[in-house]
Amino acid sequence: MDQDNYEYIIQPSHLKGKVKISGAKNSALKLLTASILTEEKIDLMNYPAKLLDAQIHVGMLEALGKKCIINDEKIVISEKEVPSPILDWSKRSIRNTLLILGALVSRIGEAKVPLPGGCDLGERKFDLHEMILRNMGAKVWVENDMLCAKAEDGLKGTDIFLPIRSTGATENAIICGCLAEGITKVWNPHIRPEILDLINFLNKMGAKIQVFGQEHIEITGVEKLYGVKYSVIPDNMEAITWLIAAVITGGDIEIINFPFRDLEVPLIHLRESGAKYYIGDNSLIVRGGTPYPIEISTGPYPGINSDMQPLFAVYGACAKGSSKIIDLRFPGRYCYASELAKMGLQYNINGNILEIIGGNPLNGAQVRALDLRAGIALVLAGLVAKGETRILDAWQIERGYDNFIEKLISLGGNVRYG
Repeated sequence: MDQDNYEYIIQPSHLKGKVKISGAKNSALKLLTASILTEEKIDLMNYPAKLLDAQIHVGMLEALGKKCIINDEKIVISEKEVPSPILDWSKRSIRNTLLILGALVSRIGEAKVPLPGGCDLGERKFDLHEMILRNMGAKVWVENDMLCAKAEDGLKGTDIFLPIRSTGATENAIICGCLAEGITKVWNPHIRPEILDLINFLNKMGAKIQVFGQEHIEITGVEKLYGVKYSVIPDNMEAITWLIAAVITGGDIEIINFPFRDLEVPLIHLRESGAKYYIGDNSLIVRGGTPYPIEISTGPYPGINSDMQPLFAVYGACAKGSSKIIDLRFPGRYCYASELAKMGLQYNINGNILEIIGGNPLNGAQVRALDLRAGIALVLAGLVAKGETRILDAWQIERGYDNFIEKLISLGGNVRYG
């Protein structure tokens, strides 16, 4: 579908039924990258094949020389020859190119990749990734819009001190350390479900990685990694999306494959803010509720992830009273509020605080998905707004939601492509 003319048209809807959570975007992409570290076959189950970012990543793997076969919710990755050190890719880039850089340097000693893409969330440089590679003995430079690195004698284990709890930098340090000579210790890592999934995956491939709480991760380099069969964890962002959708639309949804352990803190906030849900063996049953004002601050896991705050903003818009959100990591994410304002949202931004003045009716309008999570927030708003909502650049949403339109329609969502 042409991205320039890709839009959703949404009418208010009452959601009801069952929905199964797909494999996590933020895990699947990292596992795809880690497949570069071995010449052997990788089988990934619970794989979210229809994610646009996953399709981009598969294309990148194939450009490097990997062979990828996708069948429903499974992908098999193999290779006939050592991957190319140059990722020749002229299509849309994603931020995972930084991890591809680390994986290639780790395995073959050099790499050139396009400068990273992804969501524009304010300051998201790649200096931490450069620091990791340099500290491990590589030379890093930018050349013709390509980020380049070379470690003539291979990467060497070292102590890496992260000044902030960066997800991407933690992942890259882990990937680089697996085949490095000696021991790599990553201090002040960002421990979150997707990173623990990456570690579990690599350990099953033969890596030697230990986690010492939030303090540090220790990686003992090995000579080789092996093939493995592995199932991607459920997507906690998709799970929280359907939960909030059920509450604000007064719906009744059973969310199957719900990742309870990964969402303990958000679940507490939602229950205290009016959500009515019941925990089953492998599912969460949500039976509407009356949204109350919320006050949240995003932070490292197990806290509320920055990705979740646009969804909580819509939740607050449906509540009577003032809700406040603080995102110290990516304050630039509040730009989506200006799109919601086209639908009648009233808000104020004071420093790092976004205040939502809730309880005012939302009305359908033409809006634009500025990024993935901003886009899904507009979908939620469209489900409760009066009249028709048209979301331009809706392809952004399908970067991170597998089979989204089909799932929404199956729940009774009044939505179609425009």
